[in-house]
Amino acid sequence: MTLRLPTLKTHQREAFDGYLFLLPWIIGFFAFYAGPMLYSLYISFTYTTGVSVPRWIGIDNYRRMFFEDPVFWKSLGNTFFFVGFSVPLTMIFAIFVAMLLNQKIRGMAFFRTIYYLPSVVPAIAASVLWLQIFNTRYGLLNIALEGIGLPRIAWLGDVNAVKPAYVIMSLWNFGAAMVIYLAGLQGIPQELYEAAEIDGAGGLSRIRHITLPLLTPVIFFNLIVGMIGALQYFLPAFIMTNGGPRNASRFFVLHVFFYAFGTLDFSYGATLSWMLLILTAFLTYILFRVVGPRVHYYL
Repeated sequence: MTLRLPTLKTHQREAFDGYLFLLPWIIGFFAFYAGPMLYSLYISFTYTTGVSVPRWIGIDNYRRMFFEDPVFWKSLGNTFFFVGFSVPLTMIFAIFVAMLLNQKIRGMAFFRTIYYLPSVVPAIAASVLWLQIFNTRYGLLNIALEGIGLPRIAWLGDVNAVKPAYVIMSLWNFGAAMVIYLAGLQGIPQELYEAAEIDGAGGLSRIRHITLPLLTPVIFFNLIVGMIGALQYFLPAFIMTNGGPRNASRFFVLHVFFYAFGTLDFSYGATLSWMLLILTAFLTYILFRVVGPRVHYYL
């Protein structure tokens, strides 16, 4: 008696082939993303150094985070300061430059490339460069301040100046947002501008009533991406000041890194990481509820 395998129909065979090709990604997702996330959630309710057997302690890590860790609130405030200033300023700067680069002028591709180049510079190299720019004695920024009669500023050594210094540095990476704004500007129909010009609308009026409303989907996208990226600000602060002076640049992810890899308190580091995830999801939800309805989609 011969065993016959059931024959698959065409759509079943196509579905099987599709899932077969997806299988490596599915395995990688559960092995490198979902699995570690679930494990980090588990160890946030335990105590472990990463090599020791996790010991269940319940919500003690979360109680410690809110009531026993003053640097937690300091790092949260530093991060909110950075997000609140760097994201809007970067967006405004990127929109302004994108409008300038949207002109039909010979050689414009060269200038678009020049303005985008800083975004592809490795973060470590950029941090070393900005260390020289912010140097109190011979930094270019202080030389410029002296040139206009202002005193030197200890940008990375003053608790009141270090966070504004990182905000200034964040403008360096406006190129990625600028390219997206430029694509959005080029997608706006020129007929709308021509009709507005015939009706007597000036340049500022066209920007206010045509450009910005039709650019709101792109603005909203860059707002979400920029906020999420700013909440995870880490490498420049780690390289340049390592959270100093007096924790003035201890951003939230740097605080997570300090406990997870500095003191090997993996449990508390996981707790802080989940707090960051919850905070990011909450702020994203707020933006979708508050800003989302004001986005104008042009069909």
